[in-house]
Amino acid sequence: MKVLFLMFSFPHMDRSHNMFTTLVEHFYKAGHDVMVVAPGLDNSPTKLGEESGVSVLRVKTLPIKNVHHYIKGLTNIFLPYQFKRSIRKFLANRSFDLIISATPPITLVGVIAAMKRKHQAKFYLVLRDIFPQNAIDMGFMKKDGVFHQFFRKKEIRLYAEANHIGCMSEGNVEYITKNNPEIDRAKLHILENFQRPFAPPSVPINLRSEFQLEGKFVVVFGGNMGKPQQLENVLELAYRCTEYQDVVFLLLGEGVHMERLKTISQNRGITNIRMQSTIPKSKYQQLISQCDLGLISLHEAFTIPNIPSKTLDYFNVGLPVLASIDRCTDYGNLLDQSKAGLWCFAGEHEKFKLLFDRLYKSNELRKEMGENGHSYFQDHMASAIAYQKVIDVVLGNIPTSA
Repeated sequence: MKVLFLMFSFPHMDRSHNMFTTLVEHFYKAGHDVMVVAPGLDNSPTKLGEESGVSVLRVKTLPIKNVHHYIKGLTNIFLPYQFKRSIRKFLANRSFDLIISATPPITLVGVIAAMKRKHQAKFYLVLRDIFPQNAIDMGFMKKDGVFHQFFRKKEIRLYAEANHIGCMSEGNVEYITKNNPEIDRAKLHILENFQRPFAPPSVPINLRSEFQLEGKFVVVFGGNMGKPQQLENVLELAYRCTEYQDVVFLLLGEGVHMERLKTISQNRGITNIRMQSTIPKSKYQQLISQCDLGLISLHEAFTIPNIPSKTLDYFNVGLPVLASIDRCTDYGNLLDQSKAGLWCFAGEHEKFKLLFDRLYKSNELRKEMGENGHSYFQDHMASAIAYQKVIDVVLGNIPTSA
């Protein structure tokens, strides 16, 4: 097949990888004719090139990472026009059988619809963020305001244009069908978050030594540090764990709240927190494989069922999970079914600490849960499984309600 990927979060394939670069790799290695259109990674002009053998059109856009939500909103609004212009200039003579895109964003729907009709192509939507409702939950957008109505129309059209929609969990399927009754449920199926299996280096590197974590019980949080993560709950847990001299909370990543979290830690005298900017993906996976416990934190105000993608990294390297979650997600069900971690609701600080104590005091429990998570990853979250699910759904080999 001739496959067009329209992507938003897409690192350079020669330097790093994420969920979507891995899916592209599987299509490419399976012999499909693959083209990717994605935002540029610097301020250079729009250009067509190759990354790991794959044709990638990098489009110059407005800033995307580590910017305030209103800047990101403007980026999303202008994105389809920039993509459309670049596709017209660089890909005018290309044809496609299948278009694959993911949320975020939802604003590319006009580009998708035009390409779908021009080429008589199918459209597969990888549904991750449920926008604009997540922005309303976080107070970034006013419900029923002008921007909400604008983006909601885009969302409805996106679901209508999709031939198939891969949802992260059963909770996602239920939420989408309940709030969008016009959708044919047969379009929807479960496509869990997925990732390339972790391959330990042939010569292990002692990253505990490099990051000065020798002899420590390391509790790691990896990823974005913004309002949706409500990391104040993690700081509260760290504050309550000062009785343990060997415990260190390592926060790895970036985000608009990073400096705020540092200030809170300093003001409260929380000395067992360490914050580290983003490190390369391969090094990150090696580092967390040497940690003791992986943290998940979701904002209590969410009304949509989030499934945090950082779980992939934890499960992939066999790291047990401790989670603080909202009451609308079915993420707790995932931890219960996989027996890979413990969880409580956001704001239940005393229970969060008690769950931490259970894991801290039992090497056996942590080992068992880490192994369970790794087994779950291999059976459900490996990228090869996701690729096959997408192919089977697109070719009609399995019913999309599965």
